[in-house]
Amino acid sequence: MKIVSLFNNKGGVGKSTLGFHLGCALGELGKKVLLIDLDPQCNMTISGVFEDSLHQIWQDEDLYIDDYGAAIEQYGLEKILSNPRSIHFLLKPTEDGLNELTKYPPVIKLYDNVDLIPGRLSLHKYENKLAERWSGLYQSDNLSIRTVTNIRRICEVYGKLNGYDYVLIDTSPSLGILNKVIISTVDGFIIPALPDMFSVYGIRNIGNSLQQWQKEFETIYKLISEDKRTRFPEKFVQFLGYTIYNAKKQSKQLNEYDLAVAHYAYAKEMPKTVEKYIVSKNRAPVADIMSPIGGIAVMHSHNTFPSVAQALKCSMWLVPQTYKDYKENDPELLDALLVEEPNPGHFKKYKETQENYHAFAKEFIERAEVL
Repeated sequence: MKIVSLFNNKGGVGKSTLGFHLGCALGELGKKVLLIDLDPQCNMTISGVFEDSLHQIWQDEDLYIDDYGAAIEQYGLEKILSNPRSIHFLLKPTEDGLNELTKYPPVIKLYDNVDLIPGRLSLHKYENKLAERWSGLYQSDNLSIRTVTNIRRICEVYGKLNGYDYVLIDTSPSLGILNKVIISTVDGFIIPALPDMFSVYGIRNIGNSLQQWQKEFETIYKLISEDKRTRFPEKFVQFLGYTIYNAKKQSKQLNEYDLAVAHYAYAKEMPKTVEKYIVSKNRAPVADIMSPIGGIAVMHSHNTFPSVAQALKCSMWLVPQTYKDYKENDPELLDALLVEEPNPGHFKKYKETQENYHAFAKEFIERAEVL
């Protein structure tokens, strides 16, 4: 099982949309995938879960998130663990310094081969504990190590339970301690990027941060026992590549990416920035790592397609031609949630996104296999 995060220091790059559709494409290619939403904005979650269902999950957890120990005393765990829970709920025992779960709740089944552990807006509480306990790593403190390695441990627990090939983790754009822990304890990461100045600087910031984070973890590894070291990944995280996303397509073929001139200029800056700021020891041994993953497969803008798909809680290629049957078959789709039905020409374009994402997913598989 490979644990891979999507990460960029620049927000609004389509990271959650890309991650959700990558998971769906991998599932259709026969790979078993778990999506985990560790971005407090929860965009990956709302790509696949209706708001009413998500609200119910959060509402059922509220007392446990407020005071985990008191809620167990009053209500126990059997009922709460019978339904899917958020990632913050799963992290909560460690946050409060209590025993880990011995039984784990089911995941949300999105599609065949594609499952989800939803996010939660309250994740900042876990981030606060990471900050409080970080210094304890240097004293080999057990609770500090549990807190830092808990996200990876949860991935491994569900991997053993359900036999996943990949865990895809969505993250916020922050370079704070939560993302430092996530990125430093997964196997690999990819950078979704727009062809703009902010994404170029985002790659620079990530590269600089990676070097600092690696130094910190290498120091920690020297101070803890071999047994405790096994809770961390054997090798520091590897950069798997970047993808240029939501770029404007030029009607005339002026360059190899069919990009508008301004976007092409920044696209050409991406490999130079990667080479300069993400050092070779942090890059996976992939021959074409300086080229965007999947080439132009998912490079060009999908316009409003992702918004329509998110409203319907499906991948773009599963958007139906008419919504009448869809509403009858899925009562959770509220009548108030109105989106314009695609015209026949647009419907064909929705369907074409499947082939493009399959091509992207196939190259992702090739790169991830080197981890």
